[in-house]
Amino acid sequence: MFVWSYGKTIFTAPATPSNEFCLSKVDKEQYEKEERPESQQEILRRAAKDLPIYMTTASRAIRYCDRCQLIKPDRCHHCSACDVCVLKMDHHCPWVNNCVGFSNYKFFLLFLMYSLLYCLFVAATVLQYFIKFWTNELPDTHAKFHVLFLFFVAAMFFISILSLFSYHCWLVGKNRSTIETFRAPTFRNGPDKNGFSLGCSKNLREVFGDEKKYWLLPIFTSLGDGCNFPTRLVIMDPEQLAVSSQNEPAKSSVTARPLSESQNRLLSGDCQWVETGPEEENVKSGAKKHIIVSLES
Repeated sequence: MFVWSYGKTIFTAPATPSNEFCLSKVDKEQYEKEERPESQQEILRRAAKDLPIYMTTASRAIRYCDRCQLIKPDRCHHCSACDVCVLKMDHHCPWVNNCVGFSNYKFFLLFLMYSLLYCLFVAATVLQYFIKFWTNELPDTHAKFHVLFLFFVAAMFFISILSLFSYHCWLVGKNRSTIETFRAPTFRNGPDKNGFSLGCSKNLREVFGDEKKYWLLPIFTSLGDGCNFPTRLVIMDPEQLAVSSQNEPAKSSVTARPLSESQNRLLSGDCQWVETGPEEENVKSGAKKHIIVSLES
């Protein structure tokens, strides 16, 4: 399992954005001709209006990769080592000479776990000979130095891998990548480091899948396509917000819509529309008031 996970982590190619995120030939020519950033952003906004994109830059601009010439999906970043945009990029790992992202993140976690178990197994089996070495019970041969070296190497790797594996387990529970830990993703309503967190259980399923029997096997079972991720964030219509704040700041409710589409099965049943108020009040006011009920996972 250790070798299988390691091989899958190395040889699984990083997932890249689909063609729908690439600019059309006409838009690309217009984008390259324009010199003003405002005009370029207008072209990008027009091209991205039907795309499931909710992350922006810190200046609220559309995230565009000049190197790959495409609009970046949410949680996608350009890897300078691989020279491609990687979906849900976590980091570029020199130990596997590959980018760790959406396509192989599960394999990377399993590789860390099985490496941890392997080092623990080696240290445990050599421990008795290590004790005999210090008590001078081992025969005076060169093998005793091999035992000493093997135990210390296994113990050091165990400690280092344990810290790394614990850190990534924490990331999975929070539904964050290493990049998002150091730089929180920015949405239309501002940066939010927990923007993609759906609760520990659902965050775990997003990486390992719904079938628990496949969780410990290095086969791809992650949910989604890597381009669109469910989120609990909600944005409000600014026009309705202005009207409601002027007319009934205390009573009026603002119609809000989820930042991510609810057809994703991770969010199914989490959000529903509930009508409030008797029918007589709705007829008099001429409008229905809605609230979003968010169920905490």
